[in-house]
Formats: sequence, C-alpha cells, structure tokens
Amino acid sequence: MLRVALTGGIASGKSVVTDLFEKLGAEVIDTDLISRELVEPGNPLLKQICELFGEDILDESQALDRAKLRQRIFNNNEERIALEELLHPAIRQRVYERIAESDADYVIVAIPLLTETRYPYELDRILVVDAPRQQQLERLVERDKLSGEAAKKMVEAQSDREVRLAVADDIITNDDSIYALKQKVEELHKHYTQLSQATTSE
Repeated sequence: MLRVALTGGIASGKSVVTDLFEKLGAEVIDTDLISRELVEPGNPLLKQICELFGEDILDESQALDRAKLRQRIFNNNEERIALEELLHPAIRQRVYERIAESDADYVIVAIPLLTETRYPYELDRILVVDAPRQQQLERLVERDKLSGEAAKKMVEAQSDREVRLAVADDIITNDDSIYALKQKVEELHKHYTQLSQATTSE
C-alpha cells in the first residue's frame, strides 16, 4: 500500500483536496480529527493536558476549549512543545493503526503541520497543496472573518512556503477553479494507484 502525507499552508485548500481524493476511493486519515478524538472527555490525554494547563482550559461541558488552548500556546513556545510531546506520539500511533486497517490502494494522511512537527512520519510520498500567499490571505479573511492583520499573522506563524515545497514529492497548486483542481487530483489519483499496484506486484 502506498502511504502519502498531504500537507500545505493554512487556507491552501487541503480539505477540498482530501475530499476529492476520498470521492475517488482513497482512504483519508485526518490527523486533526484524530487529535480531537484523543482529547474527548474521559480520554487519559485530556487529563494530562489539564495537569499541564489547568482545569480552566476546559469549557462548560468539561470538553477541551481548543480556542483557549490555541491562544495559550500561540506565543508560548515552551507550552507548545509540551503539548506536542503529549499529543504527537499518540496521533502518530493512531495513524499507523488506521493504515494497517485499510484495504485501499493508497492512503492519504492529512498532516497540516508536517514541516513544523518534530515527530516525523514514515510514509512513502509527500504531497503539498500550495496556494499563492495573497490567495491564502483572502481566503482566511473571507472564510474565518479575520482582519487582514490577523490573517497575515496566522500565515506567518507557519513554516515558510519554500520549506514545504522543498520536501514535496508532488505539488498541487490551488490557484484556479474547482474544475482545474479536480483535474489535478484525478491525475495524481491515477499516478498513486499505479504506484501502489506496482509496489504490490513486486
């Protein structure tokens, strides 16, 4: 089975691309969704996060207040690293479990912060969804109702676009219509299916 890591900058269109791959029959494993599952009420990881950040990191329903947590770690590198050391090994283990359970030709593992994390994944290829910086900013302002300055800070908080592109085996540039994006995904779907079948037959 071919294992493809999918990453990209904020508001580059990663979710749209993963949805398109899924419709074509790919297995999609979303590390953001896994991270949410791992910190649901009753999960041991949530208790550990509370020990690190205090009970006030929970909302009224005793669930993790993700917005409050993001604010806490945004400008605190030490707390961000401590959170990563709790979450990332557990997320990675769950990813490998899901891969082992899959019977698809290939698996897309969506890892938004692949180039930022200190916990590498052992996968076969890296697909970067790329978009021009100005389009990222415009999408953030429209999608998340942010000010231009807030959108700029969010983009700058991530690794440089050049860093992501440098590690890519494949690149989808999302700067055109949804029709053009579908064509690019379909081409890669064929390519990944062929690579997977070639690997299986060896």
